[in-house]
Amino acid sequence: MAPTVPSVNDLCVKDLAQSPDLKSIPSQFTFINDSKGSNSDSLPVVDFSMLVSDNADQRSIALLDIRKACEDWGFFVLINHGIPESLMKAIIDASLEFFDLPEEEKRRYEAKSASDPIKAGSGTANTANNKILLWRDFMKSYVHPNFYCPEKPQHLRYVVSEYSEKSRWVLRKLLQGICENLELEAGSMDEAMNLDSCFQLYAANFYPPCPQPDLAIGIPPHTDHGLLTFLIHNGVAGLQIEHNGEWFHTNSPKNSILVNTADHLEIFSNGRYKSVKHRAVVNTEATRISVVLANGPAPDVVVSPSEELVKRDGRALYGPMKYIEYVETMLSNQYGGKGNLECLKIQADYHE
Repeated sequence: MAPTVPSVNDLCVKDLAQSPDLKSIPSQFTFINDSKGSNSDSLPVVDFSMLVSDNADQRSIALLDIRKACEDWGFFVLINHGIPESLMKAIIDASLEFFDLPEEEKRRYEAKSASDPIKAGSGTANTANNKILLWRDFMKSYVHPNFYCPEKPQHLRYVVSEYSEKSRWVLRKLLQGICENLELEAGSMDEAMNLDSCFQLYAANFYPPCPQPDLAIGIPPHTDHGLLTFLIHNGVAGLQIEHNGEWFHTNSPKNSILVNTADHLEIFSNGRYKSVKHRAVVNTEATRISVVLANGPAPDVVVSPSEELVKRDGRALYGPMKYIEYVETMLSNQYGGKGNLECLKIQADYHE
């Protein structure tokens, strides 16, 4: 008997994957892709302890590593960041506990609109002709400047709150370094983006084993809203990034954070640092849990390129848009490549 195919609104990829008679994926999940990718040992590594060091030489090395990472890859592995390993393990474990909750508990957080501060489900992706189901369950919540979190498991809110707070300090130090690399005042992004009230979105993703991983996708190619995205996982690989037209596996070691430049850093830098496409692929053997923290400007900030960089370049490459409007528009249709970012690009007037 073929497995029962859930409706789009059911939170059931986990249950479907655990069905003992599942030999192939239901057709609604079909997403043809070359998920193999290439291995790369070149993903940049940034030592955060050197960035915040009082040693000028060490700090210079860290700044150079960040600049190269932002210019060449748009991704880097952050080590020695100071966030306790116990906390990182706790947020992975608590996120897994959420997905183990009864369906009726998770169903409380089915999204009614893109502006819902807590959302849970399985999700869909838009293709050229139809919508496909993703081989993933998720839970997302806004955690700063206002904090929202599911009621269960009870300790989830405590570990998410602590992790987001510690991450904000790391975020500010990284953005200060990025400003220095752009030859801007170290606090210029802090002021322009009102980082005291920076927007943070916590997302937990559950990717169960898939009988046909080459015919399914966890998350299709996309870019992220915000300035920098932080990602940790349970040790099971699955994130791939696009670099020079090829897909590469990422391999971030234990207790590290995978950081990527996002859309609003590309906008603020007037195109100097690119927001890079990435995707989540699935496998036949192991469940992957990833925890993502999207870090952006304050919700009401209208984001546009840095005035200083626009002066240097002679023109702005991107138009302005309020950050929360960008987020909610993207969340309502987030799998169309760069989407909003492409719409905000200003074409050069060659008749000037």
